[in-house]
Amino acid sequence: MREREGAPSMAVTASSLVQRLIQHAVRPRNPTKARCGRPPDASPHSAILQHLAAGDIRAAIDVLSRSPSRFPPYVYSGLLQLCASRRALVAVRRIESHIISSCDPSTPSTFLLNRTIETYGRCGGIADALELFDEMPRRNGGTWNAVISACSGAGCAADAVFLFARMHCSGIRPNAVTFASVLGSCANLLALMLAKQVHGLILKFGFCVNVILGTSLVDVYGKCWIMDEAQKMFDEISNPNPVSWNVIVRRYLDLNMREEALVMFSKMIRVGVRPMSFTVSSALIACSDVSRLKAGCQIHGVVVKCGYGRDSIIESSLVEMYVKCGFLEYAQCVFNYSVSRDVVSWTSMLSGYVSCGRIYEAEFLFYEMPERNVVSWNSLLSGYVQSNCWDKAFEFFNEMLSEAEEIDVVTLGLMLNACSGLLDIEKGKQIHGFAYRNFCHHMLLFNNALLDMYAKCGNLKSSKVLFILMGCKRDTVSWNSLLTGYARHGRSEEAFNIFSLMLRENTPNEFTFSVMLSASPNIFMLDQGKQMHGYMIRNSIKIDVVIRAALVDVYCKCGLLDYALRVFNECSVRDIVLWNSLILGCAYLGRGDYSIELFQEMQKDGIRADDITFMGILHACIGAGFVSLGRWYFERMVSEYGVMPRLEHYQCMIEQLCKHGFLVELEEFIEQMPFEPTIPMWTKIYEYCTRHRYERLGEVASSRISHSF
Repeated sequence: MREREGAPSMAVTASSLVQRLIQHAVRPRNPTKARCGRPPDASPHSAILQHLAAGDIRAAIDVLSRSPSRFPPYVYSGLLQLCASRRALVAVRRIESHIISSCDPSTPSTFLLNRTIETYGRCGGIADALELFDEMPRRNGGTWNAVISACSGAGCAADAVFLFARMHCSGIRPNAVTFASVLGSCANLLALMLAKQVHGLILKFGFCVNVILGTSLVDVYGKCWIMDEAQKMFDEISNPNPVSWNVIVRRYLDLNMREEALVMFSKMIRVGVRPMSFTVSSALIACSDVSRLKAGCQIHGVVVKCGYGRDSIIESSLVEMYVKCGFLEYAQCVFNYSVSRDVVSWTSMLSGYVSCGRIYEAEFLFYEMPERNVVSWNSLLSGYVQSNCWDKAFEFFNEMLSEAEEIDVVTLGLMLNACSGLLDIEKGKQIHGFAYRNFCHHMLLFNNALLDMYAKCGNLKSSKVLFILMGCKRDTVSWNSLLTGYARHGRSEEAFNIFSLMLRENTPNEFTFSVMLSASPNIFMLDQGKQMHGYMIRNSIKIDVVIRAALVDVYCKCGLLDYALRVFNECSVRDIVLWNSLILGCAYLGRGDYSIELFQEMQKDGIRADDITFMGILHACIGAGFVSLGRWYFERMVSEYGVMPRLEHYQCMIEQLCKHGFLVELEEFIEQMPFEPTIPMWTKIYEYCTRHRYERLGEVASSRISHSF
């Protein structure tokens, strides 16, 4: 053909030859037949190329199967490329069969068989790729690269590592592609030591750390939680590309190192690298998790500048970022102007309203959604549960059963929380039965919620049986639920026995210690409280404000005010709970004067008193005999502090006036009460009136007590 066209042989390239063959194949030899719509005569070679150009893989394979002759390599390569794009595994097998049968069995084309292995990998036929690899009479470095890349790309990391070891033992030198593939497999296996050995081979063979290898090393060290090494390898890349930046940002994000992820994203922008949409999304997620609104707004500016404003992934991330930072108006603005509002962005807005307690707006948005998934349903259901709308939660659950396509273990867990809130163990048992019938009962999340429900409802026997049946699946949450149940129902000694067993099997967290410390004063177990305090210090467990308040409460109730003050003074940031614990503790120990001083210091720190604070102040005044001061604080609870007195506050005032003999003032106080004193109050009044011989009020108290029977 080249002689007819008069072209020099060296000027004919593969691409020009393909184009000429296609043109020759489609040019009708008989114009009459072409006009009549009859197919022109064509050789198998030309027919295959014509079908390839049309994307008709089935017709091309049929022509290939009917022809026993061997085709040029580019024909097979074109067929394999089309099969890879269509993931046509069966067609690849027919191509392999033709390649082997149409050539000398002892010397098949290694190049074509390598391409076949690669195509098997892209089509998910790893077993076929390995079988072909084992049967090949001749292999070269490309063969090993092909099979290792196929296994690595298909997620068969162990096979890829094993083949790399065989390749190394065979004396075949790997190249950069091989190393990148095996490093990816090490990352998937979290095989840190093996990754370090591969890193050593890279240095041994003199490979400079290029972008591909450097990015692979960053990825494997990051996935193995060695971010110092990952950062070091990233810094050695001379010109990191957007993929390299995306990997380092993502690895920091995966390890909850949000600030570091934002720092790397900021560096990428400063050096002028255009970020990938996935990198932008990762940076926005980091802003969401640490409530960095200013940084999120700056990234929003980068989104607009880079033209990513219509990317659905970034739009959803922007909505979520503004929602989690508490700026629903900004999130609503992004949502309203979004052109690709999908179920994810709708659900993000819904979750935002739920998290802010704006249930009515969340309801309106939910019923406006054009499409809902199980996450959407669960978001509104969680809103009802968090708002203590238990009955509404059950109504919505019934609606979900009739309309939603599915429910999941999160749904059932939320319903168990609703049962716990209602202390309705019968409904909890119904949810338990529903989960058992729908095969959800074996999931850890559901079992933990079920354990918590039984414990809170007081059925400690069922909770303990369930806990035992969970066996090795139970985690820290399981232990905490069981401990909370026993501590809440006053069975502190048993709770400590369970805690001792927990130390042998699991590691307690901050919540565990807050539960156990709250149980300690119930039976004045000072030694246990001290031991837990020491355990936390030795194991570097974070002592937050909640635990610190529990420690103060334990030491005060056990009579160790010095220990309580030491724990209190070690905290630089004190909340109302911590202040209340010490104020109540001092009042409990008869140090009412010090409780008043603490109250004044608390006001200087800008902490606003609540009803618990005034309970401590009134008890302090009772113990110290500050009757006038107690009345002064009681009168200013509403006017100055906006705290409505409860029954307990009135009980404190009655006890204070009775105990110190202010019975005339007591009579005036009773007349001004917005409700009738309770029988326990009248009993105390009668007791002190008899003691101080105040007959008039004593007769009234006696009359009220007698009429109650």
